Amino acid sequence: MNIRNKLTLTFLLFVLTGAVQLVGQKSDAAYNFLNVTSSAKIYGLGGVNVSLVDDDITVTEQNPALLGSEMGGMLALNYMHYLGGSNFAGARFGQAAGEHGAWAAHLRYFGYGSMKETDANGSILGTFSPKDISFGATYSHDITDRLRGGISLSGLYSSYAEYSAFAISTDLGINYYDPERDLSLSVVLANLGGQVKRFNDAYNRLPFDVRLGWSQSFGNFPIRFSITAWNLTRWHLPFTETGDGTSGSEPEIKDAFMSNLFRHLIFGVDLISSPNYYISLGYNYKIRTDMSTYSRNMLSGFSLGAGLKVKNFGIGIAFAQPHTGGTTFMLNLSCNFKDLIH
Repeated sequence: MNIRNKLTLTFLLFVLTGAVQLVGQKSDAAYNFLNVTSSAKIYGLGGVNVSLVDDDITVTEQNPALLGSEMGGMLALNYMHYLGGSNFAGARFGQAAGEHGAWAAHLRYFGYGSMKETDANGSILGTFSPKDISFGATYSHDITDRLRGGISLSGLYSSYAEYSAFAISTDLGINYYDPERDLSLSVVLANLGGQVKRFNDAYNRLPFDVRLGWSQSFGNFPIRFSITAWNLTRWHLPFTETGDGTSGSEPEIKDAFMSNLFRHLIFGVDLISSPNYYISLGYNYKIRTDMSTYSRNMLSGFSLGAGLKVKNFGIGIAFAQPHTGGTTFMLNLSCNFKDLIH
């Protein structure tokens, strides 16, 4: 490792450890749409995965260090039908920056449908359509042949009726990948930043998070396993269990050690027997417990994804049903223009 790479690695480690110490453990964060993935592959693996090394540019939104020069010329479009009347869409494009670097640009739109607008007395004034927009860029660089660092910078514009706000968000990430063992380890600081323009006098915080990830396959077994730890800025993640719904059952706050542990973990497996298709399955215990008060069904917490690649074109889909009244669906379309030209 030369001096330049050593300095780069030292700086990234300093930023990662320093930011953890400087940022308080806040629970009053807004901008939680930042935690909704735009990748069908990631959504099928439980919604968060910072260590998945893949040739799909959509996974780089989880960790800027997953972006590489091998994704040069790749364009991906995404659409998601989310809970309620929400619909999200976006695009991401990547390009190589020399032999050891890469950059990407992204744009995402979050629309939450039409809502009634009322005054302080409850009188209906009309309707409005709240929305959030995220746009920005990512840069990554190979520190060594197995270690890569990256940074993403995003502008966040929000418009709710006559109110609007603007914020800046940054993600920092490091990924270690050993191709001989198909072992990937990652550390990410997600959603660093703050508001530049507020809705009103109140200051809304971004949902800052520290995330760790492990992904690996073993030998010739065509299954890759992933475990992602998130919400690591605070240990206690209590939830309310409402019971069986009978008149005698009382809500109970759950805050036990094992409950907190598993609410910090997301488990995923994906079939990697061929580069032309994949099937993924994820389990997110936090989603399952969060939905315990909203008619949770047996599928709550689970997600399923699948994808197919034909020549230079790819398609990915993912499905989840957090509760009986809310089915979510995601679609990704991708194309590699570099291969088309050659």
